[in-house]
Amino acid sequence: MFILASASPRRRELLQQIDASFEVKVSSVEEVTGGNLAPAEIVVENAVRKAKAVAEAFPGDAVLGADTIVFLDGRVYGKPKDGEEAKAMLRALAGREHEVATGIAWVHAGEVFTDVETTRVFFAPLTEEAIDAYVKTGEPLDKAGAYAIQGRAAQFIESIEGSFSNVVGLPLYAVCRLAGKAGVNLYDNHGSRSTDGGATA
Repeated sequence: MFILASASPRRRELLQQIDASFEVKVSSVEEVTGGNLAPAEIVVENAVRKAKAVAEAFPGDAVLGADTIVFLDGRVYGKPKDGEEAKAMLRALAGREHEVATGIAWVHAGEVFTDVETTRVFFAPLTEEAIDAYVKTGEPLDKAGAYAIQGRAAQFIESIEGSFSNVVGLPLYAVCRLAGKAGVNLYDNHGSRSTDGGATA
């Protein structure tokens, strides 16, 4: 049993997909958004912050933190504030290749283990009508880059190079590989807690 330090339903679903034994504890830590940091540094820093904040409250548990961003031409595309910003993001991505980076961090037994996964995504050209129709579904509004590759936006993706689950929000192979280095058993069902507001998977 480990703790996922994330409120993302996509990350929870991905870990459930591989039948991992975990529960969710959400951190309210402040995230970095840019400055002089490269995209890979931003996501790793945020993943570490999230994991460490939860690990302080549960020092006996292994904690997984993660952070995902979309970036193009040096600009980071986070979650849009509203429909208009979502449309602007989709216009920028349309007909272009962009990258999705996810930082992951395991905090276990007083040590921190980190990694970052980057996937290249090739977007098809989009008409204004297609953008408007997609934004009206509401799907883009809580997604980095204003799209969900596992949802309706799949129709816009010509191809990807790299991990698909990374674009969804959690690179499963990298998570499992790093768990091995950190000495974390993803399938240990002992020590489960169903209280404290945790969502046990």
